[in-house]
Amino acid sequence: MPESIPASLIIDTLKDTFREARAARAAEGWGPSPHEHLGWILSVPDTHQKTVLAALDKEQAIRVLTCATEDEACTIAAGLYAGGEPVVLMIQHAGLYASVNTLRGVSMDGKVPVFYMIGLLQREKDRDPKESRHSMVRYCEPLLDTFSVPHARLEGPNDVHLIPEYYRLSRQRRGPTAVLVGLETS
Repeated sequence: MPESIPASLIIDTLKDTFREARAARAAEGWGPSPHEHLGWILSVPDTHQKTVLAALDKEQAIRVLTCATEDEACTIAAGLYAGGEPVVLMIQHAGLYASVNTLRGVSMDGKVPVFYMIGLLQREKDRDPKESRHSMVRYCEPLLDTFSVPHARLEGPNDVHLIPEYYRLSRQRRGPTAVLVGLETS
């Protein structure tokens, strides 16, 4: 049975992920960062992950940029990646559907590593997402499968290890990866 994940646990995991990403970039020959923050969160207003986004507003170690659309977030992520910056996109499943052409063009065809945290708004706690009454939830994983985007479900606090794992995978494969946030964060 899925559980809500505390915002503080997600943020601590993101900080560790960004520290690891900065160390990897340094090993590739990138110089030291010109600023103090660890990485970037690009979000499109997301009610499913609202507790994380609210807590990030108070967080000094991570920069948050609220974007108008997922297309905008994906292209900004590409620019930040080109500049050596660690970045995560936080969106809802509706935004995945809306931005699939940008995901394909920028991240897949352009070979830009983009890591998505996708909130499954209206996901029923007692059902597998593929059995959901809500089409946006039900078709999210099949859509990612259609585009061969590796993905995993964050079903509770014990799954946060998937965040750095799939972040690294996006860099290794030079393309998109995603974790699906099953229940609203707490």
